[in-house]
Amino acid sequence: MSEGLSNIIYGPVPSWRLGRSLGIDMVSRPEKTCSFDCAYCQLGPTRHHIAQRREFVPVSRLVAEMEALPQLDLDYVTFSGTAEPTLAANLGEAIAAVKDRLSPPVAVLTNSSLMPDPEVRRDLAQADQVVAKLEAPTEEMLRLINLPVWGITLEKILAALHSFRREYKGHLALQMMFYQANRNQAQALAALARELDPYEIEVNTPLRPCAVKPLAPEALAEIKKAFSGLPAVSVYEASRPSVQPLDMTETLQRRPVL
Repeated sequence: MSEGLSNIIYGPVPSWRLGRSLGIDMVSRPEKTCSFDCAYCQLGPTRHHIAQRREFVPVSRLVAEMEALPQLDLDYVTFSGTAEPTLAANLGEAIAAVKDRLSPPVAVLTNSSLMPDPEVRRDLAQADQVVAKLEAPTEEMLRLINLPVWGITLEKILAALHSFRREYKGHLALQMMFYQANRNQAQALAALARELDPYEIEVNTPLRPCAVKPLAPEALAEIKKAFSGLPAVSVYEASRPSVQPLDMTETLQRRPVL
């Protein structure tokens, strides 16, 4: 399947976390739409900086495109793309539609910002795996690294993650992206991870072209030591397929945000 065949379904994309993954983008806008404007994002600056949920793509369109798919060898179907997936108010309905028609497990990659909303947590609970972003241990660092929409705070995100961890029956993973700005925050983030007790901690650094430089393997290995005793895996040592860097001019068309 060509990655440019659909604005909603793309891939399969090789993901170091999820293997061979078919991507689904239920926001699917030509410009980046997010509640964050992360300094390291491979898609560049956020053009639509919002936190209000709405229906961007009808589930009927997703169903029609799934029914046209060829036979694919997949490890996961992953909700991600050029936007924060939980902005789609029909995310739960879309997850259910995928599970009715495709056999691989379903993952959602989220920046965690909308998880204080109980409706968002109910939608996410339908996924087999939720990969939630957490890379700032303080409000100041959240604003520096992630630049959230006004009203989104670390306190609210952490409370929501704890609630979700108690409620959720699937696998909760934490994604932590490290670069120069937060490389000294590993101990504080490890302490938060120990409280949340996730299924996995993904110790990452930006390997795709973006506005910041990735940390070297030696630096990330030193950071990973802070997570001793926790189920942490580093992007440099993961046994899953690695993702090749992509030209920034292609990312919005190809949508390989897995």
